[in-house]
Order: sequence, then structure tokens, then C-alpha cells
Amino acid sequence: MSDAAAFDLVIRNADIATAADRFTADIGVRDGRIAALGSGLARGVSEIDAGGRLVTPGGVDSHCHLDQDTGDDSVMADDFLSGTVSAACGGTTTVIPFACQQKGKTLREAIDTYHQRADTRAVIDYAFHLIVTDPTAHVLERELPQLVEEGYTSFKIYMTYDALKLNDRQIIELLALARVHGAMVMIHAENADCIAWLTEALLEEGITAPIGHALSRPMLAEREATHRAISLAQLVDTPVLIVHVSGREAIEQIRWAQGHGLAVYAETCPHYLLLTEDMLEDGPRGYQCICSPPPRDEGNRQAVWDGLVNGTFQVLSSDHAPFRFEGPHGKQVAGENPRFDQVPNGIPGLETRMALLMSEGVMNGRIDIHAFVALTATNAAKLYGLYPRKGSIAIGGDADLVIWDTDRAFTLTNDALHHNVDYTPYEGWQMKAWPALTLSRGDVVWDGVQPSGTRGRGEFLPALRPQPAQPHRPLNPRIDTHRVLPRFAFPAVYRG
Repeated sequence: MSDAAAFDLVIRNADIATAADRFTADIGVRDGRIAALGSGLARGVSEIDAGGRLVTPGGVDSHCHLDQDTGDDSVMADDFLSGTVSAACGGTTTVIPFACQQKGKTLREAIDTYHQRADTRAVIDYAFHLIVTDPTAHVLERELPQLVEEGYTSFKIYMTYDALKLNDRQIIELLALARVHGAMVMIHAENADCIAWLTEALLEEGITAPIGHALSRPMLAEREATHRAISLAQLVDTPVLIVHVSGREAIEQIRWAQGHGLAVYAETCPHYLLLTEDMLEDGPRGYQCICSPPPRDEGNRQAVWDGLVNGTFQVLSSDHAPFRFEGPHGKQVAGENPRFDQVPNGIPGLETRMALLMSEGVMNGRIDIHAFVALTATNAAKLYGLYPRKGSIAIGGDADLVIWDTDRAFTLTNDALHHNVDYTPYEGWQMKAWPALTLSRGDVVWDGVQPSGTRGRGEFLPALRPQPAQPHRPLNPRIDTHRVLPRFAFPAVYRG
């Protein structure tokens, strides 16, 4: 930086929107962080004139799968290079994918493996959630507490999928551990036995097409598991976040819990706002739209929008699960016309998440710009221990910024996207906005035409213990916590 320049970068004439405020200002950036907000800031080495366009914090996608092991012959199409390039082109500057423990192995092995995959490839910053599939005594007593100390302060629990699911006792033990060590627990809530029984019945009836996926995972299965997850969390008084909520019945359980003062947070995804289950009957697109929980009907789609408006949902994530449609390692891993239960679950969405919500939510008047920022950036940063470094536009925070083109009407096609997936479920969607510029720590990583981030420039973010993960109240004083809750969940000072 020259002596005459006060900043590395100044963004002029920005219409700044955060989760709470909206104002016009210049943004001064120094050493990758926001150093000043004001009018008529001194010169920067580099300058960008926002021209009065909308500027929001860079997105935080807190639920995406990149280069994750699947347990079969399917392979995720996006690694930490293509996935983070794609994210940057869509306005996301921080991703929180998963380090998935394999049964019989340790969490430390998972962390080491995923760092090897990410550290030299990511073009934007990243943290990791842990997926706990094998909560042995060693994992619970030693690994998880130590990993929380090191900045892995969130972990995911599955109630379905044979290779991933935990039973209720295991879930309670993990919730108890999270309560003491200050970690946020994410829960995939679907009833595995209901799904298995229905799947067998449907296959016996000869129903193998993609619509069978929706029939085998009715709202009841999601509602029951959501109720059970909330009940287990209430037993231990541990905050939880229910992920990828798809419809009314699960929403009702979450609103009941929130209305009774329980620390229950909720996440949904663009596909539950925009897709419907009838798409599973639409030829090849049916296979492309298989995800869990499945898209629901039009009434449930509206219920999810209502949940954004009334505050039920704190987070909108992509749940990006990038399987190609063509070829032997994606959706057709079991052949060209596989049974619905043989199709890898998940759809791509990292690059489209923010622009879809801007177009369909803000531009169509369903939500305001402050809700948009909260849902796409601020709340995730708070829930997962990355705030205030990420998720806002404030002095001292990282200069992660999106300058929006809100006058851009175009038809979305997969050819225009930068992921390594050969389709988007939003092909042909009429868009009203797209990022004109994305900056990560003051560096332009998307210039509106092509990605410009350098391979490996992304930094790993050790997460703080998130404030929302702290218990709201002490346990029932009549309960002897030394005996009722697992001893490993408590520091030595409480063990007597």
C-alpha cells in the first residue's frame, strides 16, 4: 500500500444492507478487513464504484456437502475447488461443509482427511461441521471435547440412513455432551423405520419410479422424528437446529417448541420454497429432484415461505449434494433406470441459493432485504460461531461483500453455472438478480463474468462456541446430573 493511500480498497457509493440496517456509505478495506464506513473516505490503492447498487454481506452457506464419502460407488461431483468457485460466483464467501466420520474410525481421522481435501483447493473461507456416526467412549470422552476446543463447535446427527443414523440413547448422550461443551447440534429428522417399511411395501407393489421416493418419506416420518428430536433436546435442555425442514407438519412441531421457550432453531432450503413433489414424476427430472426430505406439495411450499416470514426459520442453506445425472458415479450409479431407493439423495444449489432468494423473496416482495441478509449470512454466522468476523458489514469484520445487479432479468441455465454437476433443478427459472461482484476478504473472487479466486486462498475458520448453543436454563435441580447424564459430558470438576 502506497503512503498516499489510506486503504487497500475503497468501495464507493454502496447501498449497504445488513440484517438490521440500511445506509449509503463508502467501505474502506485494509488487510482484508473492513477498516472504515463513511462518506468521502480517503483514497484506496484500488477503488470500486458500486454506483448506488445494493451491497450485502457475503453469504454463509452453513449446510453443504463437498467431496464427501458416500459409502457406495457414487462420487460427489464437486470438490473443494469447483464447489467453492461455484459458491463465490453465487455470492457465498463462507462455506461450512461436513467432515464425516466413518464407522469404526475416529473423528480425528475424518478431520485430517477433509483438511487434506480442502486446504489446498478452497478459494473462499470454510469451517467444518462434524458428522458423528460412531460415538464410542473414546470419541465422546476425548475426541469431541478436544475438537470443540480446536474450533469444530458443531456436529450433525442423523436419525435415518443405515450408515449414519444413531439411536435415541446415542442422541441423548451427544446432546448431553454438547450442553456442557457449548457445541451446536444439527439434526436430520426423519424416522428411519417408517421409511424402510414403506420402501419395502412400495417395491413389493412394483413402484420403483422417482415418485416412490416421496411416497416412502411422507411428512409423518419427518414430523415424528422432529417431535422426537425436540423431546430429546428438551430432556437435556440442549439447543438444537433442525435441518432442511420441508413442510407444514415439521414446522408445527418447531413452532410449538419455540412457543414454549425451547431453544430450537430451524433451517430450510430453496428447493422446499420452489420445487414440488410432482416434479418427481417428470421423467429424468424426477431422478434429479430426489433429495431427503423430498419436495412437498404446493400447500407445504407456501407453509415454508410463511416460516421465513414469521421467523420460524433462522437459516436458508443450499444442502448442496452434487451428484451428476449422467454417468456411472452419480444419480445413475445403479443403472439408467434405477429404483428410487438406489438413487443418491441430494441436489446441487450452492451457486443459486442467494440469487434465488433475492429474486423470489426480495424482488417479489415476500421478504425484506434485512430478512434476506439474516437468512443467507448473519444468522448462520451466529449459530455456528463465526460472527462477527463473518455475516455482517461492520468495522473489524472480514471484507466479504456482494455487489448486486438487481436489474438483471435472465433465464437460468446450467451452462451458466460453475459447479461440476451436469444439471440444475432450476433450469429455465426466470431470475431477477445475480451478484455483479463478490469479494472475499477484499479480493474479487467473481467479477460478474468469470471467477477470479486463486486455488487455495481460502482460509480455515476455527469456530467459536456459539452463543445460541448455550443452555437457556439449569437442569431440574431434583435431577442428580452425576448419575442421570453421562459422566463423560462433564468436566472433571463435576465428577466428584
